[in-house]
Amino acid sequence: MFNNLSDRITESLKGLRGHGRLSEADVDKTIREIRRALLDADVAVSVVRTFTAAVRERALGEEVSKALNPAQQVVKIVNDELVQVLGGEARDLNWSKNPPTVIMLAGLQGAGKTTLAGKLAQWMKSEGHTPLLVAADLQRPNAVNQLQIVGERAGVPVFAPEPGNGVGDPVLVAMNGVSTAQFQQHDVVIVDTAGRLGIDEEMMQQARDIRDAVGPHETLFVVDAMIGQDAARVAEAFRDGVGFTGVVLSKLDGDARGGAALSITGVTERPILFASTGESLDDFERFHPDRMAGRILDMGDVMTLIEQAEKAFDQKEAEKTAAKLASGEDFTLDDFLNQMQQLKNMGSIKKMLGMLPNMGQYREALDNFDESEIGRIEAIIRSMTPEERNDPKIINGSRRNRIARGSGTTVQQINQLLERFKQAQQMMRTMGRGMSGGGGGMPGMPGGPGMGMGKKSRGRQAPQRPQGKKSKSKNPAKAAREQAEAAKRAAEGGGQGGSAFGGGAKQGGQPDLSDFDPSQLPPEMQKLLGGK
Repeated sequence: MFNNLSDRITESLKGLRGHGRLSEADVDKTIREIRRALLDADVAVSVVRTFTAAVRERALGEEVSKALNPAQQVVKIVNDELVQVLGGEARDLNWSKNPPTVIMLAGLQGAGKTTLAGKLAQWMKSEGHTPLLVAADLQRPNAVNQLQIVGERAGVPVFAPEPGNGVGDPVLVAMNGVSTAQFQQHDVVIVDTAGRLGIDEEMMQQARDIRDAVGPHETLFVVDAMIGQDAARVAEAFRDGVGFTGVVLSKLDGDARGGAALSITGVTERPILFASTGESLDDFERFHPDRMAGRILDMGDVMTLIEQAEKAFDQKEAEKTAAKLASGEDFTLDDFLNQMQQLKNMGSIKKMLGMLPNMGQYREALDNFDESEIGRIEAIIRSMTPEERNDPKIINGSRRNRIARGSGTTVQQINQLLERFKQAQQMMRTMGRGMSGGGGGMPGMPGGPGMGMGKKSRGRQAPQRPQGKKSKSKNPAKAAREQAEAAKRAAEGGGQGGSAFGGGAKQGGQPDLSDFDPSQLPPEMQKLLGGK
């Protein structure tokens, strides 16, 4: 998302690097490029004018002129102003003191209201709430049926007394839905209302009638993020005609420009509360202006990544694996398969990698990243017998042929997987020794057992420090004293185990990476690192 805008803004800020002091001309040139990038992204002119004026004023002020690194300070200013344009701080929903909390969805037809109602309901359910969906869209063909299907997929009940397709009173349905929620003790009611292909008075009146009948605590305007600043114009008409308290951006994953997200809050003065980032019901998240600004400036969104990991990873399984390693048991292919499945539960690996800082330079590699690799690995492991998973050493040539036929892969792919697993197993053994107090080094660090990424590094160890050296002094007493001190230093160094990450680090704490062979990395990692 926002790829084009992100590339252009980050490129314009790169021109400031290496400047000890920034002149007014440097600042003006950068701001012109940013202004052009925002206008090309279809951001509203009023928002662009306000944003660039604020950046210019701060960039020419004392906070930049007195900064040790003026370029970084300008980047910080741009980030701060982007956060303000996107809404400032993230706002929580207005919850009712006396349940149920009524949430009304409004917007044009085709904006994705019905699908988003299911996503919002599933998100509410994951947060510990008991939502009820109300089918008040009785105009669009099959809208009621669609909401019932979405509700079933989300595991949320749907109140749909009318068949729709022009039959029924949407105001009465909405009122009865709220009453049903009170009776059945649902704490959240999500009312899906009808949309139109364009803004008209009939649509506005119906939305006002539903609003007046149920008294929603939140009226969320759902808008297609891909229509650019037109989203702000439509939202402005809804704000004046019906009134809403927050905005939900749908189809944000397909928006490479960012015009809607950057315009709508500045024009309507209403915050963006949620964003839909894909077709799956799980592709739904809270909108955080500071995190979105970080994505635009290629600073990553590590907090969202951490939150997704916390939801996806099973704490009990993690503790079980840790206990297994600490007890000295070996890491098996079943454990490897379990880790892969937990990684799949986090969602798209492409999206996760895109949330890491400075990944804009690897965008082409990310676009070509093959996510089906995990599925192939899963198929290979499931084609093995329990004995083969516990002890991969018994997998000979004939067994590899059988596994390849059973998983629909090649023997070469089997070999690659076993090699990767061998490296992972070696790493886990090292970690296990560290857990049990064996003093093993961290995997991947020189001198430690996990440094097995390249063939050249296998079996090589850092040279041992001499325990003592002869003194060059001609004085026998002084020579004996120096020798004793050298022996004492060697003994103390041996007790410390080299470095904080295990033995094998150079003096000064810098690891020796001379033996690292990038050609032995998995193909996908080579791509990410810029290889062919």
